[in-house]
Amino acid sequence: MANITKKVSWSSRADESGAAGEGTPLLNGSEQPRPSRQLSGGGSIFQIGRLSTVDLEEEITSDEDCLRGRPKEIPHNEKLLSLKFESLDYDNIENQLFLEEERRMSHMGFRCLEISRWVVCGLIGFLTGLIACFIDIVVEQLAGIKYQVVKENIEKFTEVGGLSISLILWAVINSAFVMVGAIIVACFEPIAAGSGIPQIKCYLNGVKIPRVVRLKTLVVKVCGVICSVVGGLAVGKEGPMIHSGAVVAAGVSQGRSTSLKRDFKIFEYFRRDTEKRDFVSAGAAAGVSAAFGAPVGGVLFSLEEGASFWNQMLTWRIFFASMISTFTLNFFLSIYHKKPGELSNPGLINFGRFESDSVTYNLYEIPLFIAMGAIGGLLGALFNVLNYWLTIFRIRVGCKMGKFSDELLKQIVSITWLKCFKNNHGVRTGTFIAPVCKVMEAMLVAAVTATVSFTMIYFSNDCQPLGPDHTEEYPLQLFCADGEYNSMATAFFNTPERSVRSLFHNQPGTYNPLTLGLFTLTYFFLACWTYGLAVSAGVFIPSLLIGAAWGRLCGILLASISSNDSTWANPGKYALIGAAAQLGGIVRMTLSLTVIMVEATGNVTYGLPIMLVLMTAKIVGDYFVEGLYDIHIKLQSVPFLHWEAPATSHWLTAREVMSSPVTCLNRIEKVGTIVDILSNTSTNHNGFPVVVQVTGTDEVFVELARSRLTQRKLQLKDFRDAYPRFPPIQSIHVSQDERECMMDLTEFMNATPYTVPQETSLPRVFKLFRALGLRHLVVVDDENRVVGLVTRKDLARYHLGKHGLEELQLAQT
Repeated sequence: MANITKKVSWSSRADESGAAGEGTPLLNGSEQPRPSRQLSGGGSIFQIGRLSTVDLEEEITSDEDCLRGRPKEIPHNEKLLSLKFESLDYDNIENQLFLEEERRMSHMGFRCLEISRWVVCGLIGFLTGLIACFIDIVVEQLAGIKYQVVKENIEKFTEVGGLSISLILWAVINSAFVMVGAIIVACFEPIAAGSGIPQIKCYLNGVKIPRVVRLKTLVVKVCGVICSVVGGLAVGKEGPMIHSGAVVAAGVSQGRSTSLKRDFKIFEYFRRDTEKRDFVSAGAAAGVSAAFGAPVGGVLFSLEEGASFWNQMLTWRIFFASMISTFTLNFFLSIYHKKPGELSNPGLINFGRFESDSVTYNLYEIPLFIAMGAIGGLLGALFNVLNYWLTIFRIRVGCKMGKFSDELLKQIVSITWLKCFKNNHGVRTGTFIAPVCKVMEAMLVAAVTATVSFTMIYFSNDCQPLGPDHTEEYPLQLFCADGEYNSMATAFFNTPERSVRSLFHNQPGTYNPLTLGLFTLTYFFLACWTYGLAVSAGVFIPSLLIGAAWGRLCGILLASISSNDSTWANPGKYALIGAAAQLGGIVRMTLSLTVIMVEATGNVTYGLPIMLVLMTAKIVGDYFVEGLYDIHIKLQSVPFLHWEAPATSHWLTAREVMSSPVTCLNRIEKVGTIVDILSNTSTNHNGFPVVVQVTGTDEVFVELARSRLTQRKLQLKDFRDAYPRFPPIQSIHVSQDERECMMDLTEFMNATPYTVPQETSLPRVFKLFRALGLRHLVVVDDENRVVGLVTRKDLARYHLGKHGLEELQLAQT
């Protein structure tokens, strides 16, 4: 059986003249020679160890910073995996340095470490809750000022005419806020765009996304989401809280800030991938808890992304962080609302209490709920497909505009202050034009959203009586009679969270079917257009709002066609079911989302219907397309590993999956050889099996080597002080004399790596790799000789679905 996937090639994008542009390495199965060092010896027996090279997460240089906004490639082919992503090692490397430290530690030392883990989780929950409280208060204050100003302006010009001025004012205010949010994201930290959930899913999966857990990312994320929500975009502030909590966890757990260059000399033991990932899981859970007031849902959210790594104590610590987060938010919001001690605000969004008489359901309604789940799956699939092609269009337009601007500037500009945009190929402005285009698109969407909202309100004649106990924050009378308000304004002229709550709890008759239908249609396309902009924004609340609108519409229609006794068709109840169906159809989460919805509503009565709805939405949606987060992970060419290998992949073995030939090192190796191998950019897996050839000359070689070894002994502290931004090998100067010195790798290599025979099936290799959190898996033959190395990218290429497997089968035959 031919090995069709073992070669790594470099793919670059050429410009119109045919010259190769800036290249991005891609795993695409084509053949490219790779330098390797194979120890000869025929039938010799090898003892296998492993030396894992350090992660290279150096600071981006000024030139790279200028080029950062330019897309590396158009990820239109799901078989292309970008080699710019490094794997994280969630399996402890048990080299001599690590084992010596562990053996020196006393029982009391381990107890102190465990106490430190609880302290860190408590700090993570507390700080995440504070950030959520800050976001909520700032959004409420700024949005209140904006809506009050626009409301007064509309009321003023309704009588005297000139409502176009109100429209312009609304559009300008929205665009101004969104412009600020888009500028700080597009120009200062592009990784802060979106909700951040796909990036955190990848991190928990074992992929290091550059800059995803930096302090700068957190600051831009918080400020960006405030501007996005206040700017009236079809977004929510709940999704970004998950990313914010993860960043807080990554920073607090290390006891220092590399961005601020401050080291507090605490929690040094936790400066490694394994420990850091556990705390990032706690931070993500704390973010979910702060967003929805759902501590159990937060735990299950992290559990869905990496259950294989967990143990009982870790689960308790994550739950502790979640509880501290929601309590902190509760406590400070109660002070803000001048009701200290009244803990009635568990999350950023509060669905409100569903009374027992309004949430009762009958057995014959369950098929209706399942049908709504199917509708949610269809609408979610449509949303994801539209958003996918819109994202592809954005990438292609950005590439074309970058090329056009490059050529234009070459012809008309040659001044010294544009030195930032110059490289060996000439003048480049792609990364100047790209952020400008992103900011302009975000401002356009903000203006269009305000225009559509105003138009819908202006032409709506859905007037409802304004009772003494009304819950509308900013009711607009417009052309309604005295004592009435425009119902369409309740949905559009409000923050998305309050609109969701009104759809859940407003009395029957508050909305007419036409209002709900038009709102669903317009908000669906606005939300689809908005997700993917260069702004910090979440998709949870827009999904809930869309689903709540058409769900309430279903409840009204069911009540109209039923008998006189239509109290069972409560519109608020069906709004809740529709919200769950739409959200499940877009994001395809089941277990954690069920618990989040139950906790957010404060009533467990609807646990079973919500679960059935979410399962149905996922099954129906998965038939057409993947979930929104998985789509965007694939668009970024991230080597994301799903829980299971492809169902029909048992005919593949480790021999077909592995990368080969493998670059090997001797246990006693020349410094120059090591430097050359680490500097070789074509060796991209950053893992090198250390082999010892058992021969009669081995003793003489080792004795010679020992005579030339330096007396300097490295410790784990040396690695922890540099973690995670290890210096690149190119920054280390090695003299010619030092290159001739010998280096003993015994202390640094993992003497007990995981290995599999080359005939091991792909599902078994996949299960070992995914469950143990491996970074490399050594493949050996019958004589225990290294014949290949399995990496994350090798496995990720095989999760292509049925079409990809058909291609592989055809290629092998």
